[in-house]
Amino acid sequence: MEKKKVVVAFSGGLDTSYTVMYLAKEKGYEVYAACANTGGFSAEQLKQNEENAYKLGAKEYVTLDVTREYYDKSIRYMVYGNVLRNNCYPISVSSERIFQAMAIARYANEIGASAIAHGSTGAGNDQIRFDMTFLVMAPGVEIITLTRDGNLTRQEEVDYLNKNGYFADFTKLKYSYNVGLWGTSICGGEILDSTQGLPECAYLKHATKEGPELLKLGFEKGELKSVNGKKYEDPIEAIQVVEEIGAAYGIGRDCHVGDTIIGIKGRVGFEAAAPLIIIKAHHLLEKHVLTKNQLNWKDQLSNYYGQLMHEAQYLEPLSRDIEAFLESTQNTVTGSVQVQLMPYHFSVLGCESKYDMMSSKFGDYGEKNKSFSGRDIVGFTKVLANPLKIFYSLQDNKDNE
Repeated sequence: MEKKKVVVAFSGGLDTSYTVMYLAKEKGYEVYAACANTGGFSAEQLKQNEENAYKLGAKEYVTLDVTREYYDKSIRYMVYGNVLRNNCYPISVSSERIFQAMAIARYANEIGASAIAHGSTGAGNDQIRFDMTFLVMAPGVEIITLTRDGNLTRQEEVDYLNKNGYFADFTKLKYSYNVGLWGTSICGGEILDSTQGLPECAYLKHATKEGPELLKLGFEKGELKSVNGKKYEDPIEAIQVVEEIGAAYGIGRDCHVGDTIIGIKGRVGFEAAAPLIIIKAHHLLEKHVLTKNQLNWKDQLSNYYGQLMHEAQYLEPLSRDIEAFLESTQNTVTGSVQVQLMPYHFSVLGCESKYDMMSSKFGDYGEKNKSFSGRDIVGFTKVLANPLKIFYSLQDNKDNE
């Protein structure tokens, strides 16, 4: 009898290691371990993942590199929209999980798998992101979640692996990390206590520079294309360069508090030098080259786009509609932005663009106007005030009755 195929979304951690071995050994599945990389795994980590997957009993291991797709279909639009969850968090893990899940679902369909397994627990958002994506992209395929369904403890999983001859360092650290192209998230420790912030030792990157440094970012139609005058055909490479420069100052640290999909409040620490610097620089450039109404509608739609991404609704057709709008707004978002870096903070100083509507040829705010006269302003103000004059005149009459 032919064995049923199961694809395990394999990160190499304890939960997914347990899942691979248990499904192969106890349930008789033909296990395909798939690691979906969105830019957070090094070549060494991926090689180790492959070796471990076969030790655990996988029939096949595959790395699904979706870094390019992740940038083209997610990060690019989050920059266009200056998306920061609760004006704070660059939606690092939330967006990654969707693209990892989509890659896993496509792979499961390709090999004709009857089931997909992931290692999420029942306490967070990721279980929803994986399940939602699998249900939509691989309908009819069984979803297996051993850790969640069995309410398994870490020790139970470690004991099972050790009993069956697999040993690895699964020591529960005080903090857990998710490293990706668009930032690193930090969970555990002081994060669980609303009265505390993260200590220095919780961060993976530390400030090594002291003096101020100027950083020049060049945008073309909203995309980062140059750093300090050096052109990059690949925006992913430009992001990595900004991250390296900004992280040396300890920039991009914060704690985000927000509403989870499952209805409870959640808190996550993060360090994301490149996302915060790029978004703030991009936003300043937009203030100079977009109209008032464009900026207003962008704020509203971008915030909702971030919510859709966070709440596992990336596949909602409205997301494509918002993306089309965001891309349309970027036609004039071309220019350079100066940023000053200092230990643990940065300042966006100014920008230069041929589309700058603050150009002195139109006037100098608070100093000199070149488009109309003082008498024009008097007439304009009278017309502008007229609706309010009418309204309040009627209110006065009402009060006097």
